[in-house]
Amino acid sequence: MKYFLGLDNGGTTTKAAIYDREGKEICVASVETKMIVPAPGFVERDMDEMWEANCTVTRNALEKSGIDPADIAGVGICGHGKGLYLWGKDNRPLRNGIISTDNRAWKYTENWRKDGTESEVAKLSCQKIMSCQPVAILAWLRDHEPECMDKIQWIFEAKDYVRFRLTGEAGAEYGDSSGANFLNLHTRDYDMELLKLFGLEQYRDALPPLCEAAKICGQVTEEAAEKCGLLAGTPVIGGLFDIQACMLAANVLTEEELCMIAGTWSVELYLSKTPVVEKKFLEYIRNTFFLLPEYYLVEVGTAASAGNNEWFVRELLPELKAQAKAEGRSIYEIMNGWVEEIPAKELCPIFLPYLFESNVHPHAKSCFVGMTSFHTRKHLVRSVYEGIAFTHRLDLEHLLVSRADRPKVIRLTGGVAKSKVWTQIFADVMNLPIEIVDVNETGALGCAIAAATATGEYRDMKEAASKMSRITTRVEPIPENVAIYNKKYDLYRKTADALNSVWDVYQDLEDNGL
Repeated sequence: MKYFLGLDNGGTTTKAAIYDREGKEICVASVETKMIVPAPGFVERDMDEMWEANCTVTRNALEKSGIDPADIAGVGICGHGKGLYLWGKDNRPLRNGIISTDNRAWKYTENWRKDGTESEVAKLSCQKIMSCQPVAILAWLRDHEPECMDKIQWIFEAKDYVRFRLTGEAGAEYGDSSGANFLNLHTRDYDMELLKLFGLEQYRDALPPLCEAAKICGQVTEEAAEKCGLLAGTPVIGGLFDIQACMLAANVLTEEELCMIAGTWSVELYLSKTPVVEKKFLEYIRNTFFLLPEYYLVEVGTAASAGNNEWFVRELLPELKAQAKAEGRSIYEIMNGWVEEIPAKELCPIFLPYLFESNVHPHAKSCFVGMTSFHTRKHLVRSVYEGIAFTHRLDLEHLLVSRADRPKVIRLTGGVAKSKVWTQIFADVMNLPIEIVDVNETGALGCAIAAATATGEYRDMKEAASKMSRITTRVEPIPENVAIYNKKYDLYRKTADALNSVWDVYQDLEDNGL
């Protein structure tokens, strides 16, 4: 029997999952990913540790499943977009990888916006410039770590780096690269004019050859096979930007559906036959190539989603997490129970989920506003759940101004979709029905669907998704809660707006000291 392995390199965990041709999840293995925060706004990871994590979860998944590695017909890899992973000319990682929640290059994007560079870039790439994109990070490294720059052999995105370690073949998948501001969306190729606008033209030769997401782009090497337990020669596909893997797993493959991803990032997206190029929309909207060549992916996203909840658990609930582990329970099960104890009509503190990034101000920070002695940790957990939902609603509003019709349903993926109470909050806040895919690891399933297509198991992507993806849960908004959340959302917006005048002062003190 044939099986397909999906590897998912997220912001906080690395996962491997094995699926059969019907999309049945055979087993999952995961390890937590250590984030390195050397300074405020800096978020990195050790690239060797990242590779070892992929090997570990692959071995563990194979061992847990009892599947013969010879029966793995194909491997797909997804990972967070943006960020930067540099491979050196000495055939070693050049420095720590930089994760998509990194914000060190914010001044570069601000300057490019002011001097008109961003407007010129948007004519070619159909997107604004983000501080977490490789172009901004490379410019920062050029000026702050010049000793690195002459040593660059390859410039990778997260999953392209992992594929390189598996196969020894350097490549850059179209979806990721088009979201990195490297590609001209009109020519589907690297653009020297783009690189010149960023002052990065000297690094053109370090950009790997472009490859397709659902095409075989290499085979597992003997060296990699020894470390991860796969059979040497196993086909490896180009792989997917993780949000595209989630869309594929949710069977969002036409213009009618809308997908919402609530993971490390808040991401709202739909498909279009043409990119959205009007200047008034490009302040928020990004266009990238989709894995189906007839479509562009129209996206609004902010690193202001469930990654905030992970931080809350790690920093503010460590003893509860330890207790849950000792009892063989999930910390998230306990938190969901806490949230259910507090009704929607109860006014909790407003939580601004801006630990990593904000969609209201480039320097905004996270905070709770409105705490009193009445409030408990249970109220704060509900505040986190609601605040993250409000950020998604704001991103959704930014997205929908570019679309003629309001969607009839949202397909929700990511960690939030695993929580019944949180999914209900999302339905109430968005005032739209929410549909959930019957799968634990959405990104890994998307990789498996693409691998099944690339290896000929199915005729095309749509057939594979129709066979391997199943929507089993639909959550309707509760009318009385919708009215309550409209009022809470209005308070959330007013709170965020009121603090805007604070953040530039805060950033100046952070940069220059007290």
